[in-house]
Amino acid sequence: MPSPFLNSLYRYVPAIDSLRTYSLVHFKRDMFAGLTVAAVAVPQAMAYASIFHMPVEMGLYTAIVMTAVGALLDSSKQLINGPTNAISIAMLSALAIVPEEQRVSAAIMMAFFIGLIQTAIALLRFGDLSRYISHAVIVGFTLGASVLLLMDQLKNVFGLKAQGSEHDHFLVRFWSTMTGGGDIHWPTAGIAFLTIFAALLFRFINTRYKAGLPELLLAIALAATVLALVDPGKTSGVKLQLAVPRQLPSFQLPEIDWVLARNLSSSAAAIAFLGLLEAMAMSKSIATKTGQKLDMNQQCLSEGLANIAGSFFRCFPGSGSLTRSYINHTSGAATQWSGVISALGVAATILVFAPFAQYIPKAALAAVLILTASRMNDFKTLRYYFNATKFDRWIMIATALTAILVSIEFCILIGVFLSFAFYVPRAAKIKMNELTVTSDRVIREIVSTDVRCSFLRVLNIEGEMFFGCAPELERQLDSIVEESPDTLKVVILRLKRANNPDAVCMDVLERFVLKMQQKKIVVMLSGIRAEMAQTFANVGIDRIVGPENIFREESEIWASTVTSMKKAYALLGNCRCDHCPNQSIAKEERGDWSYMI
Repeated sequence: MPSPFLNSLYRYVPAIDSLRTYSLVHFKRDMFAGLTVAAVAVPQAMAYASIFHMPVEMGLYTAIVMTAVGALLDSSKQLINGPTNAISIAMLSALAIVPEEQRVSAAIMMAFFIGLIQTAIALLRFGDLSRYISHAVIVGFTLGASVLLLMDQLKNVFGLKAQGSEHDHFLVRFWSTMTGGGDIHWPTAGIAFLTIFAALLFRFINTRYKAGLPELLLAIALAATVLALVDPGKTSGVKLQLAVPRQLPSFQLPEIDWVLARNLSSSAAAIAFLGLLEAMAMSKSIATKTGQKLDMNQQCLSEGLANIAGSFFRCFPGSGSLTRSYINHTSGAATQWSGVISALGVAATILVFAPFAQYIPKAALAAVLILTASRMNDFKTLRYYFNATKFDRWIMIATALTAILVSIEFCILIGVFLSFAFYVPRAAKIKMNELTVTSDRVIREIVSTDVRCSFLRVLNIEGEMFFGCAPELERQLDSIVEESPDTLKVVILRLKRANNPDAVCMDVLERFVLKMQQKKIVVMLSGIRAEMAQTFANVGIDRIVGPENIFREESEIWASTVTSMKKAYALLGNCRCDHCPNQSIAKEERGDWSYMI
């Protein structure tokens, strides 16, 4: 029997748990998938670092440390963590207020605080709240981010000089660069278009012949080779990457500037949410194909600890990668160890090929990012969310426009806020419908042609009885009080489908009971489940109503309602409407009180 330590290890380190059933077949699948992902991760990591002007080795370090730590802790077996275009675009916007000489340390510090926020969300068990955030937020963000990424990389594709200061809005800087950044540098543009053409060609070969070529890596290598052959003297003016040190990330405490941390706190919170949403959306998407059951709080924990660990090894923030996770899944990854193998593959690449990075044209990486921007959006998904409901359409549009017109990190907060703003009114709906006993003694919802009983009303309440529903519940109960005829003797409230009672709604219910008692009307409560009964006892409603007028739901769905109606008719005695189906029962003094529901 496993020790408590091993049980905890299996629970919080899912990759270790997977070893209990690990096999050689699993290893072969993980090895192939991990190395395939590594081939894609190297050019992506370098490109994503260049989005917000980080040294390219930081992107590679993030693809090692965060990918490995995330893989060990991921709930999803196929999710790959590391640098992502979405987080990099958000960081570009967030770090715009930071002086250039402080941006590297600020990015590392952001990884630390983002990790702390995500870990806190996991420890507080808030991961499940993600289901209340519409996926339209991710769709809208992706649309806005792809537009921003395309616009931001155009200057690198055409060899223009960036204009404007970090304090200017992105659109202002973009316009200034496009209009005042100089003439198009055709050798730079040529390298960019060659990279795009080569990547598309290799993609076609992969699709047509199932070749499995690392298309982006080969495209970048081809561009670098062509430039070296055509311009051996480096006189063309095409800018190259700086040299990448042939060394693995080393441990180093992140520098904490508390003034800067306070200024970046809102951006850190927004990027933390973005990272969680991105990772959870991708893991859920894969899980629908694999049938794996996910633990969202564990997923949040893996993201948080991966970012914290990365901050101690000179990494910038990351998340679950859309492209690399998809490649990992389609390549046949069996467990989380494919992510660890991918991280080792990136580390090996640094040790072997780092000296060649200085020959990579910046325009080639810009071309890779242009391709990434074009592939970020699935137009079928965009059309689906646009046409589905007004709720989805406006969240998607608002999130995308906010990303472009305001800032990428603020758009996430807007999207999350709108999700809750649209969701809460929907959740705060409480339904009250009246039931009747027909002439053939069937209990059903009343319709306009039914004649109401003058002495008894049976009301069915459904919904969440929390503070958000209190005004609507009070309005409906007050209408019962105001519209009750002088002949009314008994009101039965069926609460079988009323959930999650809180103090506010209990106060509304108590005041209703007291008002009815002042009018000499007996209130009975049926369909009462254990949670509701306990709440009644806590606030004293059971004493006000009287235990004899509270009917617990024990087994059959309508059993307590039928029992309460038996007692109601017993209290009414001979008081019957002419159309009452229980006339004959009352006259014959029978005990047959069965009904069809």
